[in-house]
Amino acid sequence: MSVFVAVLAAVAVQRGGELALAEANTRRLRACGAHEVDPGGYKWFVLLHAGWLVALAATVPPSASPVWPWLAVYAALQLGRVWVIATLGRRWTTRVIVLPGAPLMQGGPYRLLRHPNYAIVAGEIAVLPLAFGAVGVALSFSLGNLLLTVRRIMIEDQALAQNRTA
Repeated sequence: MSVFVAVLAAVAVQRGGELALAEANTRRLRACGAHEVDPGGYKWFVLLHAGWLVALAATVPPSASPVWPWLAVYAALQLGRVWVIATLGRRWTTRVIVLPGAPLMQGGPYRLLRHPNYAIVAGEIAVLPLAFGAVGVALSFSLGNLLLTVRRIMIEDQALAQNRTA
C-alpha cells in the first residue's frame, strides 16, 4: 500500500470516528437541554469535507510521493485536533450546539485562539493536499472552507453571546 493510500485511509477512518464521537456528544448535550444553531448550515461542511477526500482520491495518483515536511505539518495539526477534542471533552461536536448557561471554554488551546478547531481544520484542508502535490485541491477547498467558516463563526459567536446574556 502506498503512503498516499495509507494516509487517505487513515484520515477517512479518523473522520468517521470523529463523526461518531460528535454524534454521541450531540445526543448527550441535547439531553442536557442544549440546542443546535443553524442545523441547515451543517450539511455544507459535511459536503465540503467529503468532497475534499473524494477530490484527493480522484486527483492524486496512488503512487504519489509525499512531501515529507508537509506531511509532518499535517501530523502536527492532528496533535492540535486531539488537544481541542480533549479540552472540550463531552462538549466537542461538529455542529454548533449551545448548552444554556455553560461557560465558554477558556482552557487548553482556547487560551491561545478563540476558535482553534477552525484554524486546525483550515490548516488540514490546505496542508494534506500540498503534501501530495494537489495544489488545486488545496486552493479550491480552502476557499470553500473559508467561506463556510466565516459564516459559521459569525453565527456561533452570536449564539454564544446570547447564551451569556440569557
